[in-house]
Amino acid sequence: MKQHIQIDFVSDVVCPWCAIGLNSLLTALEARQQEVSVDIRFRPFELTPEMWPEGEEVIPYLCKKYGMTEEQVAENQQTITERGANVGFTFDFRADSRKWNTFDAHRLIHWASASEKAEKGNKALLLKHLLFQRYFTENQNISDHAILQQAAEDVGLDATEAAEVLAGDRYAGDVRYEEQLWQERGIRSVPAMVFNEKFLVSGAQPPAAIEQVIDRILDGGQ
Repeated sequence: MKQHIQIDFVSDVVCPWCAIGLNSLLTALEARQQEVSVDIRFRPFELTPEMWPEGEEVIPYLCKKYGMTEEQVAENQQTITERGANVGFTFDFRADSRKWNTFDAHRLIHWASASEKAEKGNKALLLKHLLFQRYFTENQNISDHAILQQAAEDVGLDATEAAEVLAGDRYAGDVRYEEQLWQERGIRSVPAMVFNEKFLVSGAQPPAAIEQVIDRILDGGQ
């Protein structure tokens, strides 16, 4: 009999390491698919909650926020691109790539999680993964409601209801509550994966490291 594992995945959709982390997790889970079944619950974390609607170019933003040079940003992006390729994710960093506000994306993912009770399939996982692709691979504006609605439709969710969610403030309180909750639990950087509310994996660890955590759980969690 498979052992069931609950995974809280705390992340933001404009976090490149979160995209790598999710693909690493999925790779690890595929390697252990005969032994475990999982419930992945996506938890919100905003890297740029103050970001205005028009966004900001990534390179100047990172230089200003972290005191980096453009050359250092380029080196980091190359490292991220290589790490992504190792787990099957494609990054396309461009000179005009922008950071966007992600609050509405988190509301939509929360809605997708709620929708799973009525629809078959892991819709939240599909949506999360697609939003990473739309942002990092296709350089789309994932704060744009039309793009978010299309992403929801593309993973099989109801486009009309998605538009209604985005047009109002549904789930805004839930997202803010969860953001505060996970910060109170000590999460200060993402990705953060919490297995069975007990084991924390911080950062974009390679699949082998995640497999070790899974094996630890399978061995009794000591």
